[in-house]
Amino acid sequence: MDAYLLEFGNVLLRWLHVVAAIAWIGESIYFVMLDNSLRPPQSAESRKRGVFGEMWAVHGGGFYHNQKYLTNPAELPDDLHWSFWKAYTTWLSGFALFAAMYLVKPGFYLVNPGSSWEWAASMSGWQASALAIAFLLLGWVVYDQLCRRISPNMERDGVLSIAVAVMMVVVAYLTCMIFPGRAAFLITGAIMATCMSANVFFWIIPGQHRMVDALKAGREPNPLDGKRGKQRSVHNTYFTLPVVLLMLSNHYSFTYSGPYAWIILSLFIFSGASIRQYFVLRHSGQNKLVYPIVGVALLVVIGYLAAPRPAAPAARGEQSEAVTTAQVMQIVHARCVQCHAVHPTQPGFPAAPAGMALESEQDLLAHPDLVKQVVANNYMPLGNLTQMTQAERDAIAAWQVP
Repeated sequence: MDAYLLEFGNVLLRWLHVVAAIAWIGESIYFVMLDNSLRPPQSAESRKRGVFGEMWAVHGGGFYHNQKYLTNPAELPDDLHWSFWKAYTTWLSGFALFAAMYLVKPGFYLVNPGSSWEWAASMSGWQASALAIAFLLLGWVVYDQLCRRISPNMERDGVLSIAVAVMMVVVAYLTCMIFPGRAAFLITGAIMATCMSANVFFWIIPGQHRMVDALKAGREPNPLDGKRGKQRSVHNTYFTLPVVLLMLSNHYSFTYSGPYAWIILSLFIFSGASIRQYFVLRHSGQNKLVYPIVGVALLVVIGYLAAPRPAAPAARGEQSEAVTTAQVMQIVHARCVQCHAVHPTQPGFPAAPAGMALESEQDLLAHPDLVKQVVANNYMPLGNLTQMTQAERDAIAAWQVP
């Protein structure tokens, strides 16, 4: 019952995270679209009132007339709309999910005994948890310092974009070398999500508060507050698609369990940013097809890198023995069904991971390629909890699927 309650709580927390994320991302994408769709005001009266840009739209059976003021609206209503709780709720619920799923069981999900870095392979659970949290904090600190030092007044945003891209490649490499692939993808996405929420908390909302306070006091707002908020908001929109993809990546082990995981992770980030760039420009009237073409091309490269490779041929004079399904079932019953069963016996697993039971040959033959892949890449069993031997992995790799 305790495992069930934990799983039910996980569902509710995940639902909260998804609802908040959809609300935040939807609103963010809408305002980016609105910003890029603005046109100079047509009427002299609007220009006199300080309108920077306006957009007419039709939706929901009516017409909308949006107008944007930079820092000097003629009046400021009391019911001013603020956008921040969706961002905070998304991050807080996401971190709570990360804690409940990964930090509580770091030996399963965060320790990577197959790492080629000896110190990473020998980490204890609490060390892996502490390092994962450190990645989130240091990721924000490094990103924020890049913004402060390279383009403090938004005069070198192009150079800053390159620096942030390099930072994310370094993060992808380090996480994939230190943590298991599934955790590496999630942590990298969480670093980007942390930067997004921190941008709202430390820069966008405080700057908007200072602007509102200045207007209410009859002072001219500092235009840098608006520019800095816009800079961080633009960064957030390019992070959006990669973060969503990386949050979903745990369902697709072929993306993170191979030798090119850090390259695939980097390409996913660049592909998402490139596709997002197309929509950003499209809203301003530019139809730059090169960006979605680049984004899709990167996905094709990912497909090539993640594709399974044929097993190496046996050495000359050595005859490889065919392994039967019955032999594989013996290994599966010894090493896998503790978790992959309708009623798992492994504590903490109220149901089979990914809904995949492996209790019978029929169950096994429903997922032969996936079983061979995750076993060969040392992704399963998680943390090698059941001590599967290399000989057993080799046997599954040599399995002749009927």
